[in-house]
Amino acid sequence: MGRILGIKANKKENILLEVEISYEEFLQLKGHIKNIYIFSEDCIDINSNLSQRGKNDATKYFLIPKNLRKGLRFVGSVKCKKLETESKSFFVYVIDKINMRFIEFIVEFNFI
Repeated sequence: MGRILGIKANKKENILLEVEISYEEFLQLKGHIKNIYIFSEDCIDINSNLSQRGKNDATKYFLIPKNLRKGLRFVGSVKCKKLETESKSFFVYVIDKINMRFIEFIVEFNFI
């Protein structure tokens, strides 16, 4: 878990942040220094549920809340990353919006 040490406005309508993270979190970046997203668990305001199915509830599903499902038609792979702290686990799923639009076009085209 990290924290922001400093905030400075930039000339190009960007904000320059000085961020402190643990060494373990830094290692999870695997050397990548681009396409980094920052979020705080305190700003999460939509609740969801976990569904369990199968023998001994072995299969688990993360349910997408109804208000986030609009336009969510996709086929193919979804990237997932599990981030862990001492007390919490975060699952981050990444869906490519470009592929979603393309597949939506294909689905609509097939029904004509």
